[in-house]
Amino acid sequence: MPPVINIENLSKRYLIRERSNQSQAYQYTALRDVLARQITRPFEALRRLGKGGDVRTQSSNATEVADFWALNDVSLEINQGDRVAIVGRNGAGKSTLLKILSRITEPTKGRVRIKGRLASLLEVGTGFHPELTGRENIFLNGSILGLSRTDIRARFDEIVAFADIGRFLDTPVKRYSSGMYVRLAFAVAAHVEPDVLLVDEVLAVGDAAFQKKCLDRMGQATQEGRTVLFVSHNMPAVTQLCDKGVWIDGGVVRQVGSSESVVKEYLASGSESPSERKWEYPGDAPGDESVRMLGCRLKQRDVISSIIDINAKCSIEIDFQVLESRSNLVTGVTFTDAFNSCLFAHCDWRTNDLGKGVFRKSVEVPAQTFAEGKVNILIQLLYYDPFRRCVWEPDVLGFDAIDTNAETSIRGPVKGGWPGAVRLRLPWSEPERLS
Repeated sequence: MPPVINIENLSKRYLIRERSNQSQAYQYTALRDVLARQITRPFEALRRLGKGGDVRTQSSNATEVADFWALNDVSLEINQGDRVAIVGRNGAGKSTLLKILSRITEPTKGRVRIKGRLASLLEVGTGFHPELTGRENIFLNGSILGLSRTDIRARFDEIVAFADIGRFLDTPVKRYSSGMYVRLAFAVAAHVEPDVLLVDEVLAVGDAAFQKKCLDRMGQATQEGRTVLFVSHNMPAVTQLCDKGVWIDGGVVRQVGSSESVVKEYLASGSESPSERKWEYPGDAPGDESVRMLGCRLKQRDVISSIIDINAKCSIEIDFQVLESRSNLVTGVTFTDAFNSCLFAHCDWRTNDLGKGVFRKSVEVPAQTFAEGKVNILIQLLYYDPFRRCVWEPDVLGFDAIDTNAETSIRGPVKGGWPGAVRLRLPWSEPERLS
């Protein structure tokens, strides 16, 4: 079967202008300076002409033109029914690629072949006329996407219900909020039943309930054999919705593969969460004269990683040196979210009388514990009876938790966000017949 989208050696170049005199690039220009230049300009031109020079003025803030390749030799094949996530940092070229596919902009080099009807949702208000009402824009946008007036009428009630703008249907869209714009635009794009649907980060404008509805709709589209290209910085949504991923970095395709593997590599490339910490010299290590922590690491499947699949167990190893022989040394870990709210804490209160030396302890966290998102880890070492805290290291380790939507996931077929700070698998009884 030939691909629905065939991208061959696609490149897009933009010309950017840079000030040659950077020290003056941000200076404030007063009105008196503008007037003075206008008065003296004829005399300056005569002076340069008398010296045999060019009569054109030379600006101290002259600009230089440079090439910027938003895309550089990109080649991809996307088949019917594929759910493809395009990930990358801001400015990587993701939106440029979608604009070329949507024929909003022309490529500098290469070519694109698309089979079937294409609908795109790229920017708030794209394809809308601000002076027209919501009702009029439904017909306008539907016509742009290739629907006849009869087809639009047949789908009109569904579009309005999905967008939830019934009260404002006859209001000019220039008075709509950005969220209302997105709801209406997505409703039209989703109900024209395109063969290929392109969706940019614009969904981030909508509220949580609408985002979930959009993700459900895109999931339904792929089940019907339609192709979806999804650009997003929401990695949980990416791994839930898409089965394939493309990582674009600096206009170049860095990786193509399963959405899980692509997201892991992408997050690991720019992760600020350390998966391992070491202190080579005990004097620099956290602690006091009795105990010092020498190192710690986060592992999953016996590999040190800052990307954790919540469907598999992970472990934390702690290396420490006991300098004073005392009893009742306690090791503890606390897990916090991106807002520094405590998810849960755990300590090993078992009695362990350790002599002097270097030791390692580990704690295993079972699968189906974390929700998706960023998690930071605090590690502490302390004595009790009498209480004495020796090591207290907040955010010493961290990781990004993702749900790969494996068969073991408690999410099941549900797409989009899943509430809760943790995600536990709880035992359910079989149904008991009562009557």
